[in-house]
Amino acid sequence: MIIAVDFDGTIVQHKYPQIGAEIPFAIESLIELQKEGHQLILWTYRTGDLLDEAVEYCESRGLVFYAVNKNYPEEEFDETVSRKVYADLYIDDRNIGGLRDWGHIYQMISTKEDEYPPERKTKNSFSRFLDNLFGE
Repeated sequence: MIIAVDFDGTIVQHKYPQIGAEIPFAIESLIELQKEGHQLILWTYRTGDLLDEAVEYCESRGLVFYAVNKNYPEEEFDETVSRKVYADLYIDDRNIGGLRDWGHIYQMISTKEDEYPPERKTKNSFSRFLDNLFGE
């Protein structure tokens, strides 16, 4: 899938124009989704130097996006066309109901088979995500 991901309030706490503290497991979840073959687009209000800072923040943590505020890397920005990108899913803190925890988001999107025996299925999605992430 193509997944568009907001930055402020979604990957980091909303402190725009500064970069807020990372929201727990945001980067790790997105990296895991990439490993499963999903294409991630950073879709943010940020432009110019503020956008560069956000991209560098993610890259320094191992998260490199397929495209940034574009449908594909080579797309040229044209002010006469909407900046909205095409995606199968949009992850944004401004959606109805707000942003769920990243463990839940990961479980909703992940294409991995459920590897848990029946007695472990009682764990919540966040606990299962941590087990997956740290190999337990």
